[in-house]
Amino acid sequence: QLQLVESGGGLVQPGGSLRLSCAASGFTLNYYAIGWFRQAPGKEREGVSWLSSSGFSTNYADSVKGRFTISRDNDKKTVYLQMNSLKSEDTGVYYCAARWTVDRDTYYLRASEYFVWGQGTQVTVSS
Repeated sequence: QLQLVESGGGLVQPGGSLRLSCAASGFTLNYYAIGWFRQAPGKEREGVSWLSSSGFSTNYADSVKGRFTISRDNDKKTVYLQMNSLKSEDTGVYYCAARWTVDRDTYYLRASEYFVWGQGTQVTVSS
């Protein structure tokens, strides 16, 4: 069974940092592109960051560019989202998602393009 499990969320003050992890089980990540998405209360799910299966192509939402970094460790079957300089508007449930692809340098922006999802981890930025 293909499964993703996020961890690393929590409560942090504005300006603080968190590192989210997304661990895969039941499959290896080598040929999977990854996306991180988030959903704030009362808002639609939005894309945050995207990563190709090779790890060489990345993209970020404008709202997090320069503050968040996505990376992967295929040997550990884990993807990370390092979040620095957190703001209150970063609050939400963060989800990682994966999709199999033969194109090693493509990332996929839309949530509908992913077919494996984690259960989410809560991030709350508040003083």
